[in-house]
Amino acid sequence: MKNVKTYSLIMILMIVIACKEEAKTPKLEAEIVETSASGNKLTPITEFTKTEKPAEIILTPSTQYQTITGFGGAFTESSAYLLNKLSKENRDKIIKAYFDKDGANYSLTRTHMNSCDFSLTNYSYTPVEDDINLEHFTIEEDRDDLIPMIKDAMAASQDGFKIFGSPWTAAPWMKDNNHWVGGKLLPKYYDTWALFFSKYVDAYKAEGIDIWGFTVENEPHGNGNNWESMHFTPEEMTTFVQHHLGPKLEADGKGDLIILGYDQNREGLKEWVDVMYKDEASSKYYDGTAIHWYESTYDYFPEALQYAHNKAPDKYLIETEGCVDSEVPKWKDDKWYWSKEATDWGWDWAPEHQKHLHPKYAPVNRYARDIIGCLNNWVDGWVDWNMVLDKQGGPNWFKNWCVAPVIVDPDADEVYMTPLYYTMAHFSKYIRPQAKVIDVSNTDKELMVTAAQNPDGSIAVVVFNEGGNEKHFSLKLGDKTKNISINPKAIQTIVITN
Repeated sequence: MKNVKTYSLIMILMIVIACKEEAKTPKLEAEIVETSASGNKLTPITEFTKTEKPAEIILTPSTQYQTITGFGGAFTESSAYLLNKLSKENRDKIIKAYFDKDGANYSLTRTHMNSCDFSLTNYSYTPVEDDINLEHFTIEEDRDDLIPMIKDAMAASQDGFKIFGSPWTAAPWMKDNNHWVGGKLLPKYYDTWALFFSKYVDAYKAEGIDIWGFTVENEPHGNGNNWESMHFTPEEMTTFVQHHLGPKLEADGKGDLIILGYDQNREGLKEWVDVMYKDEASSKYYDGTAIHWYESTYDYFPEALQYAHNKAPDKYLIETEGCVDSEVPKWKDDKWYWSKEATDWGWDWAPEHQKHLHPKYAPVNRYARDIIGCLNNWVDGWVDWNMVLDKQGGPNWFKNWCVAPVIVDPDADEVYMTPLYYTMAHFSKYIRPQAKVIDVSNTDKELMVTAAQNPDGSIAVVVFNEGGNEKHFSLKLGDKTKNISINPKAIQTIVITN
């Protein structure tokens, strides 16, 4: 009995000592929001379960990596057309959800120059054939839908945002196949096509919209000859940029516009950056590299991203397009977005040696994994594709159905904010332009983690728990600690301001 009493006293003493030690440990003050398969949607979390041996996530702000350019999505004719079909209340709701400070606060956006697959039809700003000096250049096609959407976004955004344009193709009359799909830009029109970019900037400037920059060509490898495209090899694009586009913009007083090369999947990165950044002359007018994610539903190709960064460490590396492709959206079914049921183009069409890159996947997982993987491998901006689509995954003139973070039913005037919207907001709302990605060490390899220090000094940490079990970790910054639990299938953003 005496031994039992002695043991009990020792245990009580150990607990008291532990409590005193815990009390001595400076507390890390942080605000935490979570989105989860269990129903949280950027929900503030203040209560956490405990475990004896939590994992450790250690932040080292003194070790900094790339500077963040921004996060956002694309203005497309399809999205703008749908907004025009909604009530003013729902239109404003969506615009504010994306651009207001209290919403996702998007900071980096894209739009298409001429039509793309997410247009209602094929069109060009240069409709008159052999108009070498582009005297008939017009953005009239954008006035009903695209321009009003962009202007409404500008009005809703307190912080402002950057916008870059991407052409899918030149007008058929400039191409060797005289067609919207496929073919190449005829060399005799290289100067005309460079002029096209300059005139586009002027036309949008006249509408009160400042263009930040361009990608030279959306998907220069093409898209299987399905919708608008125009092919370039790395050498052809670099020739165009080095001897035509760059000098033209410079001559027109637009030398500060950003030019991003490539603009397709990461698998081809090495080949492209080797040519783009071959020497000082080839690199001069390239400000960075644009990439897409469609090469795989799970692999973010860290080695390719590292290679591209090391080839041009002082230039941008921006994810300019990604979406849940080849799927009709699931309407008001949050569970589907967290379940591994979606298939992409590669599920059906990838060659046999690439099939392993295209298994079924959960849409939320694909977004969270890719964005965190990109941020941890030198990518400085991440831009989603369409902001708004309908229940079919369009409109799309080629019927290339896809999913957007916001789905609408214009006939019923209904809006569905999918879990993808909240996933994007975990990054765009809390990691702001000019933030510095900082070093993070993490002892739980089942958690994905990234962190950045904002210009105001706050630190945003994003943690993704893809698994089916609750996880526990001790977040450490200097001598301060906070013990946190994260739900199964959940994303957390932790904002530290002290």
